[in-house]
Amino acid sequence: MNNTREVDVVVIGAGQAGLAGAYHLRRTGFEPERDFVVLDHAPAPGGAWQFRWPSLTYGKVHGMHALPGMELTDADPARPSAEVIAEYFAAYELAFDLRVRRPVDVKAVREGEGGRLLVETSDGTWSTRAVINATGTWDRPFWPRYPGQETFRGRQLHTAQYPGPEEFAGLRVVVVGGGASGTQHLMELAPYAAATTWVTRRPPVFREGPFSEDVGRAAVALVEERVRQGLPPKSVVSVTGLPLNDTIRQAITDGVLDRRPMFDRITPTGVDWNDGRHVDADVILWATGFRAAIDHLAPLKLREPGGGIRVEGTRAVADPRVHLVGYGPSASTIGANRAGRAAVRDIRRLLAGEPVAV
Repeated sequence: MNNTREVDVVVIGAGQAGLAGAYHLRRTGFEPERDFVVLDHAPAPGGAWQFRWPSLTYGKVHGMHALPGMELTDADPARPSAEVIAEYFAAYELAFDLRVRRPVDVKAVREGEGGRLLVETSDGTWSTRAVINATGTWDRPFWPRYPGQETFRGRQLHTAQYPGPEEFAGLRVVVVGGGASGTQHLMELAPYAAATTWVTRRPPVFREGPFSEDVGRAAVALVEERVRQGLPPKSVVSVTGLPLNDTIRQAITDGVLDRRPMFDRITPTGVDWNDGRHVDADVILWATGFRAAIDHLAPLKLREPGGGIRVEGTRAVADPRVHLVGYGPSASTIGANRAGRAAVRDIRRLLAGEPVAV
């Protein structure tokens, strides 16, 4: 029996980018469940935010922008961001009647019949004329590999598994990574840990001034060229630099943010450099970022020789039916909002049979 259901658009993912896309579909006349469907593999509203560690309060969030059509107001900066943003996303889905289906795991997107795409999921198969892919990166934490890694007798974990600072009381912790998560981990851990060591591949870059919309747009422009060339995208945050606020300044003064170059090998008891230095460690915390979660698109063969998907605007150059939002230049909260609008504009042209710009 064929249980394939037909819609015009399938939105995969209900984080910031997916909800922005769904909002613009709704706003331009698409009806949920009839014309489009939103599939989300998370157990509840909130996108990846719902999985953030409790000590990441809303006041510490790096450049959060409201979803289109509904401001996030009166949020308590002392509350966990996971709670604040999950509640906001839930209210947003309800206010705009987006009818997100969850938990639904998308297994593959492949060519169908009559120019349609088949989206194969844990909840059956959808036949669609276009896909808005908004799967983000949280499900693909990046773990670098270093000699001796398997010999380490302590604990290794990634930012995606970070439980908060209390669990590291009295331990010697090496934090790897020069992004916002790495610095936040270090500043939280310092009062609890017996010792912290910060290592990064490149010297950190600190940015003066607030994270404004202009700063965000400039960062988006820097990332955009990579995806135009079909290269794997860098995160927008990686090119904005770290905000140099009073808290960061104090951490630098206190020696908490005392960066060392990347170690050369891992030993059973810690990490070594080729110049003879050694640091004993009980824990290595990899704050080394994430990669795009796009393996389900593999049957469409969208990847370029450079390893990424070449994108113009939000449209996959190799297949104009597929739009990637929250990917590369739209992987910030402000970028996701703009990308959702742009994707829907292009999809409306596609469905109307109008020419798609190359």
